[in-house]
Amino acid sequence: MQQSLGERELDVMSVLWRGTPSTVAEVREALAVPLAYNTVLTILRNLEAKGFVRHTAEGRTFRYSAAVSEQAVRGSAVKRLVRKFFGGSTLGAMAHLVENEKLSESEIRYLQELIDDHAARSARKPKGRKP
Repeated sequence: MQQSLGERELDVMSVLWRGTPSTVAEVREALAVPLAYNTVLTILRNLEAKGFVRHTAEGRTFRYSAAVSEQAVRGSAVKRLVRKFFGGSTLGAMAHLVENEKLSESEIRYLQELIDDHAARSARKPKGRKP
């Protein structure tokens, strides 16, 4: 997934990710920011054209739902951010977050557990022979 989403597109996707298939009016009502009906409709059509949203027809009404998971979009956005701002260096991005964000003790413990688990999984993987 190479396309990125704008702020309003993410607002609309957030509504779709947390709910059931919704009409334009229902999406509009669930948004935290007030947007015109036609604006929400245009955003949904654009998201559908990009492959992020799909719709089903109920008579003359369309119900929209997310075609991609929040996790997939998040992963793609993080990869893009790391590539654009940190030259593709995951270590650089992580170092920036650790050095510049105020992390609680529990967050630090959690990050350490993730690192330890990753290291343990990597150690268990069989080492393949290089040709």
